[in-house]
Amino acid sequence: SLIEDVRAGSEGPLLEELARAERTDTASLAARIAAGTVVVPLNAHRRERVRPCAVGEGLRTKVNANIGTSETASDIPLELEKLRAATDAGADSVMDLSTDAQLVRTRQAVIAECLVVFGTVPVYEAAVRAVDEHGGITSMTPESMLDSVRRQAEEGADFQTIHAGLTREVLDTVRDSERVTQIVSRGGAMLTTWMLANDAENPFFERYDEVLEICREHEVTVSLGDALRPGCLADASDASQIHELVTLGALVKRAKAAGVQVMVEGPGHMPLDQIAANVRLEKTVCEGAPFYVLGPIVTDVAPGHDDVTAAIGGALAAWSGADFLCYVTRTEHLCLPDVEDVREGVIVARIAAHAADVAKGVRGAREWDDAMARARRAVDWEAQVELALDRDTARRLHDVRGGDDESVCTMCGQYCAVRLMNEYLESGE
Repeated sequence: SLIEDVRAGSEGPLLEELARAERTDTASLAARIAAGTVVVPLNAHRRERVRPCAVGEGLRTKVNANIGTSETASDIPLELEKLRAATDAGADSVMDLSTDAQLVRTRQAVIAECLVVFGTVPVYEAAVRAVDEHGGITSMTPESMLDSVRRQAEEGADFQTIHAGLTREVLDTVRDSERVTQIVSRGGAMLTTWMLANDAENPFFERYDEVLEICREHEVTVSLGDALRPGCLADASDASQIHELVTLGALVKRAKAAGVQVMVEGPGHMPLDQIAANVRLEKTVCEGAPFYVLGPIVTDVAPGHDDVTAAIGGALAAWSGADFLCYVTRTEHLCLPDVEDVREGVIVARIAAHAADVAKGVRGAREWDDAMARARRAVDWEAQVELALDRDTARRLHDVRGGDDESVCTMCGQYCAVRLMNEYLESGE
């Protein structure tokens, strides 16, 4: 496995490529991979056709886009359009979260075209199969859940969300709590339903060593799912969330000991003033494992604009040390996103990630902004468009609404501050 290779002193062309992309040296990157503070999600079956990326300590904050069908909206060609929109907009990874009857076909179609890091959630497939074959989620078996892990690893999933921290003991804290939204994780809700109906322990926890064996064989990075992430501000940082996090910390140690790369997923809905503390807690409890956060969404009252609420929380989380932002689209809480929602979601999440990278001093981040500043001073519209994070939108707005005078735009016209300073301050007149 990669983690074992770097521990043995092997670096190789993959690490050299990643080090160049991150503007760091291979020795430093290898040391962080060996320590588990950086992961490189890259399935052994997809190494030759994927644009790899490293996630973790000291590196550029990465962005994931979720796509996928549902029982009421199933269209494989549309999902392939979403995939292209996400990658064209600059997503570092894509997860397929399909839950319809043809989810296997959807996943296989998406992974065949996906040239970036690809993630899955095995319990979804186990649940859908149980419903199709036996009529209900409660008919899942431990074997069917592990079979989903194995099948998706063999197909090439680079990382898999494994909800192994939701134990019977942790679940008791939920049942005894006054959580407003209880469990909002879809995988967490599926597992809870099964555990209670069958009076059984979570198979992903109980047979975690088998999960690790599968992931090690196929070079799958484990992404430990936060089944008890808060689904509203009122539930943030409660006992259930923290209890699960402590369990995840123990699972991180076991993964690293088994030679399996591992990262940890986090909240969720959370007030601004709790985000930094939650990131620090994860880094402490989980020995610096890369932190992969959904948002966080910082207010519950903006349906239709949750790409913005998540970007606000995501920027603060990344600045505080989170390594991987899962985008949230404006359709969160309302409906399945369309192609434009996906594209816009990626752009907004990338803005949050970059803003955090500037503040963290990530190599190359500030230079990008400084180049834009010089282009603006020179009133060089073409350079400004080429430097824009979202070039298509910048070009469209300037070309359609910027006006015909290339020395100014329609915002200020002849009173443009940059033009006036270029003409008078620099000329000395």
